[in-house]
Amino acid sequence: MTTKYQPLLGKDFGKLPSSLKDSALVFSCSRFSVRNNGKRDAVIHPGAVVILPMLDEHTLILIRNERFAIGKTLWELPAGTLETNEHPQETAARELVEETGYEAGKIEFLTDFYTTPGFCNEKMFAYTAKDLKLVGQKLEETENIIVEQRTWNEVLKMIFNGEIHDAKTLTTLLFYYYRNIQANLSNETLK
Repeated sequence: MTTKYQPLLGKDFGKLPSSLKDSALVFSCSRFSVRNNGKRDAVIHPGAVVILPMLDEHTLILIRNERFAIGKTLWELPAGTLETNEHPQETAARELVEETGYEAGKIEFLTDFYTTPGFCNEKMFAYTAKDLKLVGQKLEETENIIVEQRTWNEVLKMIFNGEIHDAKTLTTLLFYYYRNIQANLSNETLK
């Protein structure tokens, strides 16, 4: 499955939706900008990826990521922001190595979704990463990330025990689980 994506251009990272056509630029930095149409503010984001790294059918890679904005360390899947003119699959490969230290022999598109469409246009592209080879983390200076292996059974317990709070991680894990694992279990029961 492939996905369409819009290249990032200039300070607004691509074409603005018609609702923001006549909006004013309120704030801009290297990662995003904020626009106002006279009534509401909107964060214009370049887009991001989230990666589901799988050592095998039963074992996943999760990270413990220190998030300064909330003052907590969260269980997450690796993720990152698209660079200018970078295809999401390239971002996924880059971020996987940076955050986990694993390089993928195979990266496949899973789904995409908007993270917070009430005030932001960030589109998240989800990928699976398989045939993993450990090459070493390449963390950015501000990142504090611990890599851990977990089985699907452990991850599902973590989800339903409320240990995973990150929305992109929950969305990606549950989407994959219900599309692949649960569907296979249901098909087996029907035979």
